[in-house]
Amino acid sequence: MANFEAVSYTDGDRALTGHLIRPAGEPRAAVAVFPTIMNPTPAVEAKARALAEAGYLAMVCDFYGAAPHDLAQANEWANALRADPRVYRARLHAGLAALREAAPSLRQVAIGFCMGGQAVLELARDGADLALVTSFHGLLDTQAPAEPGAVGARILVCHGDADPLVLRAQVLAFWEEMDRAGANWHFHSYSGVKHGFTNPNPPSGSAAVDYDPSADRQSWAAMLELFREVLG
Repeated sequence: MANFEAVSYTDGDRALTGHLIRPAGEPRAAVAVFPTIMNPTPAVEAKARALAEAGYLAMVCDFYGAAPHDLAQANEWANALRADPRVYRARLHAGLAALREAAPSLRQVAIGFCMGGQAVLELARDGADLALVTSFHGLLDTQAPAEPGAVGARILVCHGDADPLVLRAQVLAFWEEMDRAGANWHFHSYSGVKHGFTNPNPPSGSAAVDYDPSADRQSWAAMLELFREVLG
C-alpha cells in the first residue's frame, strides 16, 4: 500500500495540507475525508487507508493548517472557524478543490468524522458537486439550513443514539430540514452508542466519547454499500 502524499493548498491566505493516499489500481472515485475536531489523527488516517484498500483515492483534509495541542485549543479553533458558515464552508470547499486538482477525472464524494461529519453535511447543504456524503457521529445542527432543491448529494448519516452532543430534537430537526430540501437521505441510528464510535483509541476523560466496534463495522459497511450503489 502506498504512503500518504502531502498536498499543499490554501484557503485565502491560510496554508493547509492534505494527506492523499492512492489505491493500488485505477481508483473508483475520489474521497475527501474530513477529520475530527483534532484535525488528522491516526484513527482518521486509518480510515483513509481503508478507503485506498477498497479501491478509492482518498485525501484527509485540513481544518486549521496546524495540529491543536489539546482539545481546549481544538475547540477554540473550531469555534472560530464555524462562527460564520460562509467562512466555514469556504474552508471545506478549499479541500474539495485540492482533491479535484489532484484527481480531476474522478467522481468526488466526501466523508467525515465528528466535526468532519458536520462538515460534509455543510457541504451537502451548500450544494457542493458531490455524488454522496457520509457523516459518522457528526453534529447535525447548522446556522444555514439547506434551501429547497439545494442538496444534490446522496446523504448517509451514521449516528450513535446515545450521543450526548446531539439531542433527539436535533435529529428530528435534521430529518425535517432534509425533507424540506428534497434531499435523498439515509439515517442509521445505533442504540446505546455514544459519540466517536469509530475511534478505537478515544481520548481519555470524555464521557461523551466511546468506541463501539459493532457500530464501527456496520456504519463502514453501509457506507461502502452506498458507494457501490451510487458509484458503480
